[in-house]
Amino acid sequence: MDVLSEFAKIGVVPVVVLDDAKDAVPTARAMVEGGIPAMEITFRTAAAADSIRAVAQEVPEMLVGAGTVVNVEQAKLAVECGAKFIVAPGYDEETVAWCCENNIPVTPGCVTPTEIMMALKHGLKVVKFFPASVYGGLKALKALSGPFVGLKFIPTGGVNNDNLAEFLNTPFIQAVGGSWPVPRKAINEGKFDEIRELCAAAHKIVAENRG
Repeated sequence: MDVLSEFAKIGVVPVVVLDDAKDAVPTARAMVEGGIPAMEITFRTAAAADSIRAVAQEVPEMLVGAGTVVNVEQAKLAVECGAKFIVAPGYDEETVAWCCENNIPVTPGCVTPTEIMMALKHGLKVVKFFPASVYGGLKALKALSGPFVGLKFIPTGGVNNDNLAEFLNTPFIQAVGGSWPVPRKAINEGKFDEIRELCAAAHKIVAENRG
């Protein structure tokens, strides 16, 4: 599977924070039913590894990866658990190098020309832009896309249904990330119908703008 091409088709790669691994599978199933079969399970909680493992084993139609990966040890653990991709909030040379050597799709956070050039040295064609709203949003991304022809971004932070279409209709955007379709509160309260509806709303916007 070409993970990055799948990102472009799906349009939205939700950032999912799971406090209890028992919620991983019902969350993943609700997302798939809502039309968003991709999830970035963050390593912000102790439940991350078990959650990735559960989704990888029980929801094969879900493209599951690990987010907030800050070192190579986390990346290795995530892949061992079944993660199909790695997302990092910033650029860590060791983690990026390990992922590239092992053919694991990785999107490190890059918000400066220097960070982008470091990513390009590894042949990366897609990077995360986080937090997008703080670092200038689409205006900054447009400026960065000028010297880095062909590079695609996954902006995360400040993206929601109100501006999703604007991002999706920009040629240098591969997909967008964010937690709004899968709120942590909804997960913890077992409101999986709400998650399905939120994902369906985001999917509708993707279909209208990239269908």
